[in-house]
Amino acid sequence: MLTIYNTLSKTKEVFKPLDGNKVRMYVCGMTVYDYCHLGHGRSMVAFDLVTRWLRKSGYELTYVRNITDIDDKIINRANENGESFDALTARMIDAMHEDERRLNILKPDLEPRATDHIAGMHAMIQTLIDKGYAYAPGNGDVYYRVGKFVGYGKLSRKKIEDLRIGARIEVDEAKQDPLDFVLWKGVKPGEPYWDSPWGPGRPGWHIECSVMSTCCLGESFDIHGGGSDLEFPHHENEIAQSEAATGKQYANAWMHCGMIRINGEKMSKSLNNFFTIRDVLDKYHPEVVRYLLVASHYRSAINYSEDSLRDAKGALERFYHALRGLPRVAAKGGEEFVERFSVAMNDDFGTPEACAVLFDLVREINRLRETDLEAAAGLAGRLRELGDVLGVLQLEADDFLRAGAEGKVDAAEVEALIQARLQARADKNWAESDRIRDQLTAMGVVLEDSKGGTTWRLAD
Repeated sequence: MLTIYNTLSKTKEVFKPLDGNKVRMYVCGMTVYDYCHLGHGRSMVAFDLVTRWLRKSGYELTYVRNITDIDDKIINRANENGESFDALTARMIDAMHEDERRLNILKPDLEPRATDHIAGMHAMIQTLIDKGYAYAPGNGDVYYRVGKFVGYGKLSRKKIEDLRIGARIEVDEAKQDPLDFVLWKGVKPGEPYWDSPWGPGRPGWHIECSVMSTCCLGESFDIHGGGSDLEFPHHENEIAQSEAATGKQYANAWMHCGMIRINGEKMSKSLNNFFTIRDVLDKYHPEVVRYLLVASHYRSAINYSEDSLRDAKGALERFYHALRGLPRVAAKGGEEFVERFSVAMNDDFGTPEACAVLFDLVREINRLRETDLEAAAGLAGRLRELGDVLGVLQLEADDFLRAGAEGKVDAAEVEALIQARLQARADKNWAESDRIRDQLTAMGVVLEDSKGGTTWRLAD
């Protein structure tokens, strides 16, 4: 029985899809004005994990993750670069997809772009105006009337009267209340624009997600996700817009993943303390980075450091050493590990406990490989099967353990020296065997002897 922590109720709830076995999930995606940083990677990997477990559990999932391809940051960056906004976003979308591929992130079923849903935004905005939840002051802008929506603040637990303290209206705004937010922005010189019933302009950020989610998944759907930094005001405003427009509950459950932190501060471009995904992947194997992101519970913050990445690398090396030398066969045995893993994942996607199960499974594989290679291979298949839920352990063991060897050692030379050492051992020429091992050690090569033969990897 799957339970999910619902940010709306602030409790774990038994997950019950709205429509039988079908699950509809929407996750706020990237604003594509720059390369994705590791904080974005956290959100993408977290909901990739949710996707994998829901499908592993037998649900028919439709996963939608949007792309924000028009907003202030995009316009400003395009102007700085001297390029059109759509040329910039096309380039950044390609880069994002490449980052996802390297991190073994499954593609969402639908990836709507804001600029493809302008007509739908016009329709929802007009509905809100007709119902009295929005107003057009005549300057080309349209604003949402926050004070009219009775449930405002129910997601973030913020009170309107507290929010009004210190709030103010900018001189170029025509708001009736400082808490009102923009649905449609009148055009400014040099900006891209679309024609609308209120004059040329472009959408506000919040209306984009309300329209894309309901267009793809319907007026009510099962799960809405995103980073915890989006809880307020973005997701709060999405609820206000959507439920005022449709009269129905917007999302049944809200999931928010924790942030990446550097020295206790949220990783963000505004604080200039971020590392892009590709920066990190230049130094660390993609699977190491992914394991760092899945080993912590999705709701917890992750403190980024070189030590944490080294720990992730060490954990994966332990897993791959257990797989090394064993044939790839179908998973067999280890049902108790599957049960424990499932219990962990069904408890709000409890990956720390699930990873602990994998370590216990490794210990059993290592014990059996000394006495029963067939049973060990079956459990190795089970380890890969469970690892796939986390998006790891699908590589050949040697490929992972020797990653980075290219350019550092000549693999053919290493293999030749290993064969010479094996011959020396067969001839009981222990001095020559030791000499070759010392030569390989000096090259930075670590040998590992077992019943299955001798394998090698680079020293850390």
